[in-house]
Amino acid sequence: MTETRQHLEALRDAMRRVNVDAVIIPGTDPHQSEYISDHWKFRDWLTGFTGSNGTAVVTLDQAALWTDSRYFLQAGMQLEGSGFEMVREGIPGEPSVHEWLQANLEDESLIAIDGRLFSVVEASRLEQFCGENGFMLATEFYAIDKIWADRPARPSAPAFVHDEQLAGETVDSKVERVLEAVEAAEADSIFITSLDEIAWLYNLRGGDVDFTPVAIAFAYVSEKERSIFIDKNKVTDEVARHFKQYDIFVRDYDDVTRYLERKSEHEVVMLDPNRVSDTLANALPCQKVYSASPIVAIKGIKNEAQIEGTRRAMERDGVALVRLFKWLEENVAGGNINEVDVWTRGQQERARGENYRGDSFAMICGYKEHGAIVHYQADDESASTLRPEGLLLIDSGGQYLDGTTDITRTITLGNPTAQEKHDFTLVLKGHLALQRAKFPAGICGVNLDLLARQPLWNEGMNFMHGTGHGVGHFLSCHEGPHGIRMQQNPTQLEPGMVVSNEPGLYKTGEYGIRTENLLLVVEAESSEQWGTFYKFEPLTLFPYDLQLIDRSMLSAEEVAQINDYHAMVRERLTPMLSAEEAQWLAGKTQAL
Repeated sequence: MTETRQHLEALRDAMRRVNVDAVIIPGTDPHQSEYISDHWKFRDWLTGFTGSNGTAVVTLDQAALWTDSRYFLQAGMQLEGSGFEMVREGIPGEPSVHEWLQANLEDESLIAIDGRLFSVVEASRLEQFCGENGFMLATEFYAIDKIWADRPARPSAPAFVHDEQLAGETVDSKVERVLEAVEAAEADSIFITSLDEIAWLYNLRGGDVDFTPVAIAFAYVSEKERSIFIDKNKVTDEVARHFKQYDIFVRDYDDVTRYLERKSEHEVVMLDPNRVSDTLANALPCQKVYSASPIVAIKGIKNEAQIEGTRRAMERDGVALVRLFKWLEENVAGGNINEVDVWTRGQQERARGENYRGDSFAMICGYKEHGAIVHYQADDESASTLRPEGLLLIDSGGQYLDGTTDITRTITLGNPTAQEKHDFTLVLKGHLALQRAKFPAGICGVNLDLLARQPLWNEGMNFMHGTGHGVGHFLSCHEGPHGIRMQQNPTQLEPGMVVSNEPGLYKTGEYGIRTENLLLVVEAESSEQWGTFYKFEPLTLFPYDLQLIDRSMLSAEEVAQINDYHAMVRERLTPMLSAEEAQWLAGKTQAL
């Protein structure tokens, strides 16, 4: 905390030198990434808060950090003594960033940002806010480059080619589809900053950030040119051949601004205003068409090769989970396992499987009250030792060359209480209701969200995170454009989309419960009168904890659904297990 306060004062000294009254610091990078390299973790360095969502605001005498409900408990602990107060984002009565600035700044105050870290949309909103409230805005406050003396270097992991057979489509085909959308928007070209979009478009992967296999780069595509801006030491011989095969010209990562500044004023470039930084957008002297990137929608619908690959990856992932949970069950009574040990063991078991390339996110392993911290991250200091009692929530996933996995299971380590079983079954009922949904074409995720929440709502309880997010293919575990949540998202669910199903319940100081499967949208049936209907195919293969199910709370339909799912899990995984492992799985999937 002493170090954090020193960082805060260093920032304030930099502010005073240029007469800045307030600085806004987001927790992102020039690519608007979910996971960012250490090189861009300025907010973390400044505040001590490490959650994926959080915005810091610093004035000359106050400092605050905004984060959402997933991180309230974590932020409360990490910000203690840091000089930053926590503001609970989205909670009635709590001020927004803009409201806080209004209350704490005088007229004609100068607000500064690093425009490299703000999207066009974010910067435009801030500019409008400043204009309406008598503030001034500076977008070139690059304190990160001056006061962070021991700043980590930009990552240098080599890029690699994602096999075309696994990707299911050539670079030429992808570029053609993207340029069709660019032309339809009456643009000549597209400039791309999102790392997962570039990775998908060029069938390229890397190791520059945790949990998502991407290489830090920018891309530009037109009918005449395909370019990638990347540190050239990342370009292996294999990648160079790949780029040559598909006429992709390699430019240096640091040349991107100069390149954009030299574009013809007659060119029309498509930019995604939610993804391209304000700094890079302003570098373009030509006409700009601001539109959502067509790549998001295209890659959100998986092709047959990706779907089959994901199914295979799920089988190997299920085998790893059988081995992990079997080991846990057999060793918990010894009192020698803590939450970090579970993550380590999970990585070891997944690594035994073919095509494994690491975790798709940091495992959330929350024992008892830690399970109530939605995005809890155990470390050597906080990790609880597991005992043969209480609930354990494990949310984990793997990155495989042929698919990305994400699963949450809550289990009892012994002697579950009636209340624990009741709460677990409530969550399970919502999970099952969404999983068996059948719905007409044209339905959005928001239309289905109620199914997962209704059992909890009936008892006056709720969870504040989304019910489901899209999942990439050997890419981002969290991707758009679709999702299932209470907030409106106009993206319709279509066959080929993968989405999570993860209702939960969190009782502060007691336990957390979440049950998650990944689902594939598939066609159910069609008729001339009623049109086309869709349904979900469960992709995840691992049993629910039978010891936590209150059978009296389930309908006959729900019992049959669980039994059918467990039979599928047993059938798919047993051929890949040893006799002892298969016997363990048989016991966990016996019919209710």
